[in-house]
Amino acid sequence: MASSQAPLSEPPFPANGERRVAAIDIGTNSIHLLIAAINPALHSFSVVVAEKSTTRLGERDPNNGDLSAAAIERAFFTLRHCRDLAASHGVEQIVTAATSAVREAPNGREFVQALQDQLGLTVDLVSGSEEARLIYLGVLSGMTFGDKPHLIIDIGGGSTELILADGGDARVLTSTRIGAVRLQREFCQQDPLPSGRRSFLQAYIQGSLDPAVAQVGQALRPGEKPLLVATSGTAMALASLAAAEDSKPTRKLQGYRLSRERIDQLITKLQGMTPEQRRGLTAINERRAEIIVPGALILQTAMRMLGVQELVVCDRALREGLIVDWMLRNDLLGDRFAFQSTIRERTVRYLARNYGVDPERADRVAAQALSFYDQTRGWLHHDEGKGRLLLWAAAQLHDCGKYVNVGAYHKHTWYLIRHGELLGYSELEHLMVAAIARYHRRSLPKKRHESWQLIEGREERRTVTTLALFLRLAAALDRRPEAVIERFDVRQQGSGALVITLEPRHGFDGSCPDLSLERWSLLSCAPVVLEVTGLQLQVPETEA
Repeated sequence: MASSQAPLSEPPFPANGERRVAAIDIGTNSIHLLIAAINPALHSFSVVVAEKSTTRLGERDPNNGDLSAAAIERAFFTLRHCRDLAASHGVEQIVTAATSAVREAPNGREFVQALQDQLGLTVDLVSGSEEARLIYLGVLSGMTFGDKPHLIIDIGGGSTELILADGGDARVLTSTRIGAVRLQREFCQQDPLPSGRRSFLQAYIQGSLDPAVAQVGQALRPGEKPLLVATSGTAMALASLAAAEDSKPTRKLQGYRLSRERIDQLITKLQGMTPEQRRGLTAINERRAEIIVPGALILQTAMRMLGVQELVVCDRALREGLIVDWMLRNDLLGDRFAFQSTIRERTVRYLARNYGVDPERADRVAAQALSFYDQTRGWLHHDEGKGRLLLWAAAQLHDCGKYVNVGAYHKHTWYLIRHGELLGYSELEHLMVAAIARYHRRSLPKKRHESWQLIEGREERRTVTTLALFLRLAAALDRRPEAVIERFDVRQQGSGALVITLEPRHGFDGSCPDLSLERWSLLSCAPVVLEVTGLQLQVPETEA
């Protein structure tokens, strides 16, 4: 999920308890702002402001692939306006996500850091699969799926997401590196396209979409015929062109249906037009006219490959998904979103299972790590609760590196988590989970470590260091196959000692295990405890 920055101010919440949140989608072609009014009692939201600016971040430097200086300037101008407008509406948070153009550019991270430093905006670089999940949430908030499966296609500027979903969950989340701006830049130097070039482009699109379409086919059950839902700029533009030709023009494009035959007719018409002629179409804006053909070819090819004859347009997508995800994180949604509220837990457990993690021991270590967190809150750390879930995830996955090799497994753990799929986590949170697990043993973070370099914020680094210490202590208590500790107490003694008192778990016969192994294991962490906290670790002997 996308990162969220601290509250902009102390917003004057209305008497009815309404809460306001802003979402910013930094795309390859456009930047979208949405300000939502959330009604906690009704578990719903309404759109207060929706704005779009065409910034074309996908226009890269041809020599090195960087975001161009002109594109960055356009984005900064737009994002400053978005921030100020959101603040004027009294939003309590801004959630912001950047997609393919920024995540793929060599200077994408520098751009994100500059937004933090200069505008105070915390921007998350979402992965392709997380982008697809957020799009699904946005569509689900605006449509009723019922028991019928839906195929969702979102053709962006730099990527195309194809999702197979129902009202409970997304079965398939794919992201393919083809988009309207990307294809326009790489394949459409001549406009109109010569027939040979057009055939080559269609073959390229088909080859790119093949893996995603195959995944969908494998996930469909016998007899299922999903409804195709198309979102975002290309689909909305085609729907607008079609609606303009209808005898009774529609006022809203949400729910508008387009047949494959109608789309084929529109594409034939658009392909035969010059750029000037397309810009003269009143149903679409000038900037969309420049990229409508490659975007439409993606949609046409996808429909043919999927064997569908009709689509329905949905005007909700990623930006609404950001609002839904924020509501899920703040326990403000239920009913049809209930399954999605557990997405983070489920994706962690799925990854742990894939790497052969013992679930009982992982749960035990996680419980002990969270006990350290809870007992020391307010004096050893001042995390407001966001780090608790990161610590739980890291504890569940901390020894997954043993799947590769027991030796230096913490390094393998970092790699597997870093390159695994953790849905529901922002990229920064994903990196923090991997780093917490990485530093639960052996050395503390060093500047040369890639796992440390990727976490740039001072506060985030401090959080990782503290949570990794809790995980280190929890893992030190779990040296045996069976649980032998009933509970433990953590306290600060005077100004210089951190005291951990262990209470053994009694056996059925009343016997009490010797905890000398656990005590020794904890005391081996004393140098790290001293370096991180400045406190001397003390573990009093436990009476048998």
